[in-house]
Amino acid sequence: MREVFHDTLEDIQNRLVEVAELVAEAIEKATTAFTTGDVALAEEVIAGDERIDQMVLTTDEIAIETLAMQQPVARDLRIIVTVLRASASLERMGDLAEHIALLVRQRYPERAIPKGLKKTFKRLGELDVLVAKALVELLRTEDLRYSTQIRDTDDEIDELHASVYERVLGDSFGGEVSGAIDATLASRYHERFADHAVAISKKVVYLATGDWSGEEDVSTIEIVDENAS
Repeated sequence: MREVFHDTLEDIQNRLVEVAELVAEAIEKATTAFTTGDVALAEEVIAGDERIDQMVLTTDEIAIETLAMQQPVARDLRIIVTVLRASASLERMGDLAEHIALLVRQRYPERAIPKGLKKTFKRLGELDVLVAKALVELLRTEDLRYSTQIRDTDDEIDELHASVYERVLGDSFGGEVSGAIDATLASRYHERFADHAVAISKKVVYLATGDWSGEEDVSTIEIVDENAS
């Protein structure tokens, strides 16, 4: 029975990784669609969000049933708590990717990015994808150096998010009101996506160490960002 229990825990963790992989795929498609105006790609993201939601629901149901039937303790309990908390954030990350895609659909055949902000949003998209892929590896391996990578990348995203606000609220912004609204919403979606990844990374630290503070003392690792200049 104990072996069956641990097989179930492994299955739950694997399901969470699968959800994270779908979210990473969704944000990559959504941000590409946003910078290129590719409405067909945006529609793929919108249609795919239901699959993410369903996988989260199934994972949660298995985790809750396991919690009720097995009454786990120590690390086993931390696994289930982490899965339940992380799945909610992953579901929200999928929603944020969908929101970005919806902006593409709403503005088609025009592009949602105001003039002068394309480079900024291209970089925001690259960083969100980098965060999403690092999160997949963090959940797969529990290598806490990925947590540091996510946190550091989030700092850069926050800076870019602030720069978008400064641009659209500045006197030099010559775009239409609709463009300013799209830019503000899209920037917020990008920023919140990374925030949820940081929240999940703290939960993985808790899983690995039992420390709920989310602070870890690990050396950063190099995760190749092929889009970095």
